[in-house]
Amino acid sequence: MRCVVIALVPSIATGLFNTGYQVNLALARAGAEGVAGWRGRVLEALGIGLDPADVMAATLHGLLYVAPVLIVALVAGGAWEWLFATWRKREASQGLLVIALLFTLSLPPAVPLWQVALGMSFGIVVGREIFGGTGKSFLNPVLVGLAFLYASYPQGMVGEAVWQAVDAFTGPTVYGEAVVTETQDIAWLATGWLESFFGLDPGTMGASSAFAALLGAAFLIYRRVASPRIMAAIAMGMVGMVLLFNQTGGGSDQFWALPWFWHLTVGSFAFGTVFLATDPASASATETGQWVYGLLIGAMIVVFRVADPAHPDGVLFAILLGNIFAPLIDQAVVWAHIRKRARRDG
Repeated sequence: MRCVVIALVPSIATGLFNTGYQVNLALARAGAEGVAGWRGRVLEALGIGLDPADVMAATLHGLLYVAPVLIVALVAGGAWEWLFATWRKREASQGLLVIALLFTLSLPPAVPLWQVALGMSFGIVVGREIFGGTGKSFLNPVLVGLAFLYASYPQGMVGEAVWQAVDAFTGPTVYGEAVVTETQDIAWLATGWLESFFGLDPGTMGASSAFAALLGAAFLIYRRVASPRIMAAIAMGMVGMVLLFNQTGGGSDQFWALPWFWHLTVGSFAFGTVFLATDPASASATETGQWVYGLLIGAMIVVFRVADPAHPDGVLFAILLGNIFAPLIDQAVVWAHIRKRARRDG
């Protein structure tokens, strides 16, 4: 758990800066001179400006959005952990900080705090505690909580208004631009590829930077905490399915022609691949099964993105689908080894 927290540091830092940067940029474009509400009063008291080019100003402004969400997630999750631990008369399950961080970084900055508490509660109770706690659930509790919010409050999770986090000032994500335009050229993308790679576009509070996720992946692989096979298989499945769609064409739908290197950077593909799909409790455990599991997730991410413009990221539901099939995949691998051994031994 400590290794995962350390690996998340680049994503946290990038998320704090980009959240504040996007807010300050929206305010600058609108000609606003201040921020309404308690955040504006805090910034004024600290003497912090709203210059989008000021790294410190953007980071501190982003902290005012990320910190309340993280605190609410920790309090809600901690309350349920304490309740179940008291009922079972044992110590509370480990990993609450990791779950809260992953949950927070995967949310849009304008998410209401009551939805944060509700989603975190659902993820902890339904995704983890009813199965016995740490290491016993077959679904990632972070994904369970996020899926609950996406299914129950879709407009608050994927609508354009939630990304900029500034009242009356909204801006579409890269995916939003793709949905509303009809041009055939990659020029419809509102953000350059390098900006998307470093996570400098409207999005979640920490899951949009592929660069930060890759830094975390390097650390997790070095410490042997996460499976490099799963990460590589997801990338291979994504690239293979993208090339298939690129060859078949798709009329006026730009997602059919979107190159694989864009799929790598936009949305939460890299973040989900590194931190969510590799959860040892919900991922495949066998080496062969991890390849199949990763290929399935990578391919399904592209299918969801192409087939469902209303929910174009696809990472959340693709990994949940992989979680559901992981036990079956491992069982099939075990059966194959048993049959192979039986044939070999006569």
